[in-house]
Amino acid sequence: MKKLGFLIAALAILTATACTSTKVTSSWRANGAHQLQKDQKILVFAMVPQKDMALRSQMENYTVSELRRKGYNASSALQEFGPQEFGKMGEKQVVGKLRSSGANQVLTIVMLDKARQRQYVPSAAYYPYGPYGFWPYYSWWYGSQPGYYSVNTKYQWEGNLYDLQSGQLLYSVQSKSFDPPTTTRMAVLYAQQVVKDMTRQQLLANN
Repeated sequence: MKKLGFLIAALAILTATACTSTKVTSSWRANGAHQLQKDQKILVFAMVPQKDMALRSQMENYTVSELRRKGYNASSALQEFGPQEFGKMGEKQVVGKLRSSGANQVLTIVMLDKARQRQYVPSAAYYPYGPYGFWPYYSWWYGSQPGYYSVNTKYQWEGNLYDLQSGQLLYSVQSKSFDPPTTTRMAVLYAQQVVKDMTRQQLLANN
């Protein structure tokens, strides 16, 4: 009985670890979108609340690194322009500002939602009913750990790739991050998953 309880507990831990990840949930590519040229510049622009400037830096930098690893000319908007706000500028001003950096495309990364959820995690291997004798059930009860409450954080992201010359949306990708151990780990996984999906959508070269 105890061995079964330990096995269930181990499986529960493995399941919880597997759920701690960042995954692409859907993506779309425009019909007329061609594979990006490696000599053209991609500006990565993470749009997150001002208070999360460190997260913005991580999301941009790791995505830039992943694109550069594949041989593409990518740059961080935060490093190019600093933490200045573009919200008060008009369309021509913003696009002109982005083009002034020599960028041909801009990949925006938007935090659509960030939510904290409190949930109860019951004791591992809880068996209130079953064909067990008194002693197996009694010994399990004394040997088991009580349930507890955990707080999970969920992020929802949307990435859009625009051509700065035509203003056309070339690609859009939606993803979710569930309870990342650190924002750094989330940014790394986000960059890997999105660049992998862009390659699958044939926007980026395989090598």
